[in-house]
Amino acid sequence: MAASTSELPSTVATVAAATVENLRFSGTDYIVFTLMLSASAGIGVYFGFFSKSKNTTEEYLQGGKKMPTWPVAISLVSSQLSGVAMMSIPAESYTFGFNIVFIVMAMIPTVPVLIYIIVPVFYENNVSNCYEYLEMRFNKLTRQLVTITFIMNQFLMLPVYMFVPSLAFSQVTGINIHLINTVVSSVCVFYTMLGGIKAVVWTDVVQGGVMLLSVVLVAILGTSHTGGLSKVLENASEGGRLDINFGIDPRLRVTFWSGIFSGLLMWTGKVGLDQSCVQRIVSLPSYSHAKKSLLIAGIGFLFIMIFTCFIGIIMFSYYYGCDPIQAGLVSKPDKLMPFFIQDIMGHLIGMPGVFISCVFSASLSSLSASLNSFAGVVYFDYIKPHIRHTDARANGIMKLVIIVMGAYCILGGYMVQNFNSIIQTMWTITGINTGAVVGVFLLGMFVPRCSAKVAVTGIVFSVVAMLWIIINAQINFKAGLIRYDVLPNGLDQCEARDFQVILNSINSNTTTPATTMEAPPQVTTAFGSNRDFSLYDISFYWYKVLGAILVFAWAIPMSYVWPTDKEEKQNPKLYSPFVRKMLNVPDPVVEIEEMPLKSSDLKAKENGTPQDA
Repeated sequence: MAASTSELPSTVATVAAATVENLRFSGTDYIVFTLMLSASAGIGVYFGFFSKSKNTTEEYLQGGKKMPTWPVAISLVSSQLSGVAMMSIPAESYTFGFNIVFIVMAMIPTVPVLIYIIVPVFYENNVSNCYEYLEMRFNKLTRQLVTITFIMNQFLMLPVYMFVPSLAFSQVTGINIHLINTVVSSVCVFYTMLGGIKAVVWTDVVQGGVMLLSVVLVAILGTSHTGGLSKVLENASEGGRLDINFGIDPRLRVTFWSGIFSGLLMWTGKVGLDQSCVQRIVSLPSYSHAKKSLLIAGIGFLFIMIFTCFIGIIMFSYYYGCDPIQAGLVSKPDKLMPFFIQDIMGHLIGMPGVFISCVFSASLSSLSASLNSFAGVVYFDYIKPHIRHTDARANGIMKLVIIVMGAYCILGGYMVQNFNSIIQTMWTITGINTGAVVGVFLLGMFVPRCSAKVAVTGIVFSVVAMLWIIINAQINFKAGLIRYDVLPNGLDQCEARDFQVILNSINSNTTTPATTMEAPPQVTTAFGSNRDFSLYDISFYWYKVLGAILVFAWAIPMSYVWPTDKEEKQNPKLYSPFVRKMLNVPDPVVEIEEMPLKSSDLKAKENGTPQDA
């Protein structure tokens, strides 16, 4: 039943086109979408021209370290979402079940890890750029290696952030996708360039509100159209979507264990060890503000993401026994969300506009945060050492970097459209280095005897090993040795449930349904394997965890081969608080709860660097 039908005739394409036509934007939808973009641009204009603030790098990148707690918390939530996530997470629940929620639930242990283990180190060492810590703890080469991976990831991800929602907008309006991509990316570049971190945070607040409204509306309307919550749970249970997998085989696509551990490592890396988030965390006045903001962000993230995961279950229950993918109306699960929105909300004036605004809001928040932090990293790591630094010159250069990257995002859309699997490829590629980056940060905070040479070689070892594993895994995929077939649905209840559009598509299909492809005698699937265990068959959800483990597997023994210089005195504040207690190192006299980061002016005086306005 899980097999899709064979190639459909032109009549089915006509039906599908007519279905998309029903979701064409009305005047009200355009007004809703325009208001969202206008609000974002207006915030940038306000902070760029009318806000009474100094023209300093500290103000541009950190809001003068006076950012309010709640907006920063909402901004952290918004930037963890993207248009890709808003479309693909419900699709994951629809096709493979609700186990994806455990990756979201991993935020529960992540928040205390950030609050009590990682963020205190940044505040105690007055770190405004998280990669600055690696130079303090190890050496400049370690910092450069990690910033290069950060820059590479941004080059991979930034064009995709805007292209996917632009594709959805193009499908419901008929407007050229590259024109949409150009307009919306330009608006994002405009407010990010003018307003700096303050514009990023406050636009995230507006966009976060749009996302929350959209997700809740979709969940409520979807549940109502299905017949109530009890019917949703009944259909999902019968279809196997609520089965929880506690299997310990790492080849299973997603289980409780892979969800929790990979989620813990991913959220720790994305929120606590990625400059786009760390920049906002350290923009708060003190560590106590950072704790409150992270706690609020964790709760908000869980709320909106659990809703997003459950929308996939609602979609399955709504289409239980009448799958639009098998009927040929939807080409793949990632495109199911817009079809579902049209089905339950298309008749409501302005609702398609709200949904498209939601998808764009998620992407804009991710893009603006990434652009702002990218400009800061490029300037301070690669441009500042070679010029005479002034605040005015720095801000001008960072604005220019943002404009250049905005242009790259627009041009990148032409490359993205040529690769159907670009999103999956993007996530696989980032799996090569993300574990190594998180691993080296934790190595510095947890293992005092680890030297710079051990850290650098640990990064290289992890990246090379993960590259080898992922290449061989892709070879196995192409050979059919790994195949993630989705959980079954069917078409046997379309008539009983009066899904006329899907029935028309089925009736128009005059070809013979394709039979399921013959599987190799031994194959690894999403839910089991009859092959001998191979590291190349492990689920991609384990890649980040494995990358971090490889750093420690190399570093611990090699720290005895290349120990730290006994005469070199390490600053104990470079270790996590619990490590200092194990080493019997006293905590700083100053209460960390009220400890602010030093301003750039104070740092400049200590270092003897002039700070021109």
